[in-house]
Amino acid sequence: MPDTDMETNNHGARPYSCRQPSVLKPLSELRAPVDWMSIALRAPQLLTAPRGDGRPVMLLPGLMASDLSMRPLGAYLSFLGYTARQWGLGFNQGKVSRDVDRFGARVRAFSHARGGAPVTLIGWSLGGVIARESARLQSDIIREVITLGTPIIGGPKYTSVGGFYARTQGIDMDRFEQMVHERNALGLTQPVTSIYSKNDGIVDWRASVDVYNDHARNIEVNASHFGLGLSAQVWREIAKTLAASKAHK
Repeated sequence: MPDTDMETNNHGARPYSCRQPSVLKPLSELRAPVDWMSIALRAPQLLTAPRGDGRPVMLLPGLMASDLSMRPLGAYLSFLGYTARQWGLGFNQGKVSRDVDRFGARVRAFSHARGGAPVTLIGWSLGGVIARESARLQSDIIREVITLGTPIIGGPKYTSVGGFYARTQGIDMDRFEQMVHERNALGLTQPVTSIYSKNDGIVDWRASVDVYNDHARNIEVNASHFGLGLSAQVWREIAKTLAASKAHK
């Protein structure tokens, strides 16, 4: 477990050292093209990753991103032997409650088309929030959840856009954080992996650490927030995680 301070209350463990990224922190996102280039530079390692077992996988993009952002990862997972699909709901506009319902219908249809096979969800940033909530609500058809730089704690509070949301949407961030905390404290029954980076310029890395599920795996990588979905290191970790869950099926 990373070096995150904890406090305990009636809803379980809660980190209190999370903080909104500094004004200069988003500048670290300028390294994103370097993360993208790592795919080509580390291609030999990626090509030798463990092979898939054909299981269905669905990919969810981050805020204001679309399927386009997840297609490279989807192509890689298809190459490994998984049946990868995009979420198919256009741009992620941040309407979590609405999209959980809409995505739930799509993932159930995908599972049905695959003979009822449970689906693995991989969500980038806000896409991971939708993936986790979908897994909580539809545990019978969600096999596993992997998130990339997802603000598990606090919603937008510990992100670089938290202040903007508070001012423009009139959101009480402390109250919203408590609501998110209570929801997270319900726990997830599926295997869950959170991939995070201390170089994330958008989401405070501490907010991406899953302290709610004893079985959660928190994996640190070296990437920017905008580079997480297109990083060779992240792709390798995803391949290893999927292979490990195949071995322990």
